[in-house]
This record gives sequence, structure tokens and C-alpha cells, in this order.
Amino acid sequence: MQYKTIKLGALVLAMLSLTGCGKQEAPQQQAGGGAVELGVVEVAARKVTMTAELPGRTNPYLVAEVRPQVGGIVLQRLFKEGGDVKRSDVLYQIDPATYQAAHNSAVAVLAKAEANLVSAKSRAERYADLVKINAVSKQEYDDTDAAYKQATADVEGAKAAVENARINLNYTKVTAPISGRIGKSDVTPGALVTANQPSALARIQQLDPIYVDVTQSSVEWLRLKREIEDGVLKTDNKKQAKVKLKLEDGRMYPQEGKLEFSDVTVDQATGMITLRAVFPNPKHDLLPGMYVRAVLEEGVNEQAITVPQAGVSRDQKGRPLVILVTPDNKIERRIIVVDKEIGNDWLVTSGLSVGEKIVVEGSHLIARLPPDATVKPVPPSRSNQGGKAVEQPQATPAGAAKQ
Repeated sequence: MQYKTIKLGALVLAMLSLTGCGKQEAPQQQAGGGAVELGVVEVAARKVTMTAELPGRTNPYLVAEVRPQVGGIVLQRLFKEGGDVKRSDVLYQIDPATYQAAHNSAVAVLAKAEANLVSAKSRAERYADLVKINAVSKQEYDDTDAAYKQATADVEGAKAAVENARINLNYTKVTAPISGRIGKSDVTPGALVTANQPSALARIQQLDPIYVDVTQSSVEWLRLKREIEDGVLKTDNKKQAKVKLKLEDGRMYPQEGKLEFSDVTVDQATGMITLRAVFPNPKHDLLPGMYVRAVLEEGVNEQAITVPQAGVSRDQKGRPLVILVTPDNKIERRIIVVDKEIGNDWLVTSGLSVGEKIVVEGSHLIARLPPDATVKPVPPSRSNQGGKAVEQPQATPAGAAKQ
């Protein structure tokens, strides 16, 4: 019986000993009694080039619709659809027969008028001498002089008619008004066309350089203007922003463009302002109508405050929240205001000051700490608990088994 009592007492002592060993140490205490280490970064101001990514569409630099200026039957199409043409290249040949005849007739009328002019001129010169000696009356001289002037006018009119006929004859060759890439032809040989018809024969677009039209809200435009005026953003003397282009497949366009102008009117329906940039397009990689995103260089912020995205979370209302380590090594939660992403950082507009320390590693330990716990700030990737490095959570591959 005594043996059983001793054995039972030993069992109780063993259970108490196991319970004491299994009791976890408070999370703020390390094996050596120190505070929990949290990875922090110190808030600092740095020089940042501010950019804005805006949606836009490409538009041709020049556009010309080819239309006939005389009527007739199209005899030939002299270009390859989808090819490049140069200014003054002949695109279509309209039947010139009637216009050639009209030109020949005008030339004949001019020759007749010039012959009449020779006769009228010599007659007027003779009467000018005779009237001085009263060999002819003053009235006869006036009639002769008037006939000479009329013959002169007839010659000038005939010359104008010849020029008009020549122009119409030349218009039978429909030429390219600009250099560029021509689209499909809307007429074929044998079609009847008329002067200044509403439908175009073809369309030419100049693609090098090319325009990119993007939109920006009037609110953002006012903010940008205010920051430049207040000196927050620095621009060059020309204030001509540089623009980069992100294509539909996510690649960056190799050529850099420049901002040409901004519209002077705000769209009342959308509240947006149109900005136009021009890009070199030597290989014709950009085609009209493509959707792109323009990365607009707004200026340089000499004293920008940025924080790593890993150090910013959200509260229940969706507001950006950071955890700071105060000078006395206490924890402080603070709501901040962020503007935009800059690489892997957030640009902070208010809520933080230079020199403050924010937690970027080990924040998952803070929920287990007492309210007045003391922590130990260390550089990132050195935070630990119980003297061991804290492993950062990693993404689990799809389909991987859970441990």
C-alpha cells in the first residue's frame, strides 16, 4: 500500500513537471529575457521622379482622304493596297480623253486671240500717229484703241482657259496629297467617279511620327499644377514632359516620346482632359487605334517620403495603416495617406515624418504582445523570436499538400 502511494505521488510530480515544461514563454520574452525583435526601416526623404500612367489610343500624325477633283471612268489603280506611298505619287488614272480635247480647244482659242491681238495692236499704233495730224478723227482713234485693249483682254482670258483645262487634265491623274501608308481602295478600274464626291477613293495615314492621345482627370491636372507652382515638383525649363509607352502586351515601347499639348477644354461628361504626345515610329510598330498606356513624367519630388509596401496594411475601413516603433521602443499604430506606387514602395503624402521607424518584418508577433510591451527594432531580415530567425510566409504552389 505504501509502495502504491509513493508511486502515485511520483506520477503526480511527473505530470506537474511536464505541465511546467509545456507552458509557453510570453512572446515578448526571448530565451535570454530580452524583447521581441522586429524588423524596421527608418523613414527618410529621397529624390523621386514622379510619373503617371494614363490610358490612351494611338492616332496617325497626318490623315488624308483621296477624292477625285474631276469626273470620269477610272482606267487604272497604280498603287499596292497597304503599301507606302509618297506625296505626288499617282494613285489612279481617270480617262483623260474629254479633258485633253478641252485643253486642245482652249489652246486653239488662245492662238486665235493672240492673232487678233497682233492686228489690233498695229492698227492702234497707226491711228495713234494719224490722229496727231488730224488724218483720222478722234472717235476713230478711240474705237481702234478700245479694240486693241479688248484683244489684249481676250488673250488673257484665253490663257486662263488654257490653264484651267490643263489643271483639269492633270486632275485625271489622282495623286497622293501626303506621304504615308495607304489603305484599301474603295473603287476598281471601270468605276465612275465624280468631282468632290463624298466617298473617298482611299485613305492615307502618316505613321511616323505618330500621336498618342491620353486622358487625365481635371482633378489630377489641378493637383499637378499646384505641386509645380508650390515647388513640390521640379520640372525642366522647357516644362516639356517626357513620355514612355506601355504596349497592350505589357512590353515597353523602345522609343521615348514627348508631350505636345493638353486640351483647353474639360469633357463635361467625363471630367477628363486630353493630352497629346508624339512618338517616333520608324518601324511602324504602332498602328492607329491601338490601346496603350502612357507613362508620363510629371516632375521630380526632391523630398518624397516612401515606405515599403510590406510595412503598410489596411484597417477595417480600408485606410492605410503602419506600425511604428517609438523612441522608447513601444508599439504605435498610425493611419497614413498614400498617393501612388513607386516600384515596391508607397508614396506617403501625410502621416509620417523623417526619422520615424516602421515595422516591415515580424508584425504578426505584435498581436500576441501585451499593450505596453517593449520591442527591439533591428534591420530587416534579422527580426527573430526566441533567438531564431523568423521565417517569412511563402506562397504555397497550387495543388500542394498542406502539412
